[in-house]
Formats: sequence, structure tokens, C-alpha cells
Amino acid sequence: MRYPDIIIEKNTVTFIKGASGCGKSTLLKLFNGTISPSIGCVLYGGKDISLLDKIALRRDVLLVKQVPYLFQGSIYQNFVAFHQVHESICPSQSDISNYLDLCCISVALETRCDTMSGGERQRVFLSIALSLMPKVLLLDEPTSALNKELSNELLYNIIEHCKQQNVSLVIVSHDLELQSTFAEKIIELRRG
Repeated sequence: MRYPDIIIEKNTVTFIKGASGCGKSTLLKLFNGTISPSIGCVLYGGKDISLLDKIALRRDVLLVKQVPYLFQGSIYQNFVAFHQVHESICPSQSDISNYLDLCCISVALETRCDTMSGGERQRVFLSIALSLMPKVLLLDEPTSALNKELSNELLYNIIEHCKQQNVSLVIVSHDLELQSTFAEKIIELRRG
């Protein structure tokens, strides 16, 4: 897969669009160093990410996949576990509830994640991701399991929060309406 030179502006909402199979999800993985480019390089803050500590990079540039991984156990236990992995202090239960509200999911913190739908699990992980306070948040189809109204509310809330926290957003989405509503910049990828 070949990509043109791409610049993601700081503190913007950038959407990446293109046909299935053109490399949108792969590009997000390149951005946070989950995979390495076979040629060329990815720069973050003017530095080649191949020279940066991968763990520190992924704390700054956090990828939320379309089907996120959650640990077994409750929502609260997942918040605690992810903050332990990131070596950060877990928010209070009140703050966790606020993050969940922000991501349009109102369930008890004791709710087991393995009993939740795919869309609920995705929103729980989004809540956790926001609480980890990255500098760049990469979202791969964050509304794929949601209806139109909930998709709009969720993205509006996330974008408002990220604007207040100076977090850059890069969103892969097939939803043209969401792109036209929320994008400050759109990058279109094509096969070949």
C-alpha cells in the first residue's frame, strides 16, 4: 500500500475517507506505530516515530479500533486495568460516569463488559480512551454500530471534549453525513 504525503494539523478534526480496502485502518496503525512502513516514514512532532519509544508514542497517539479489546470484568475494572497499563491514575467513579455519559452510555460501573453489545463495548472503550488523555485520538469507524441520532450525539460530545482538551482527532468513517457535519479537514484515499 502506498500513501501520498499526509499532514494532520494539530488540534483539528480530520476525517479519512475512501473505498473499502484502500488502507484507511492501516494508515491509523501506521500513525501510532502499531505497524511500521515498508518505505518512507511517519513523523510525530517532527520526529520519525521509528526512533521514538513505542509505549510513550501510543500513550500520546491512541488508537480506538472498530472492535476494541476490553478485559473480562466490569466497566470499572476495565478503567482500572487500562490506567494500570498506561501507568496513570484511574479517574474517580464520578469522573468515570461522566466519561460514560460523554460517550452516550448510561450503565452501572459494575456492568460486566462481556454482557454488552458491540456498540456498547465500543462506547465503553471510547470512554476509557478519553480518560487516558491522549494528545491524538485515532478513531476507526467509531459509530459503525450506532443509529444516526446516537452517532451525531456521540461525535458531537467527543469533538467538544477534545477541543477543550486540545486533543487532535483523526476519524475513519464511511458516513458522508458525519464527515460533512464534523470534519474540519477531509483526506481521501484511493486504491493504487
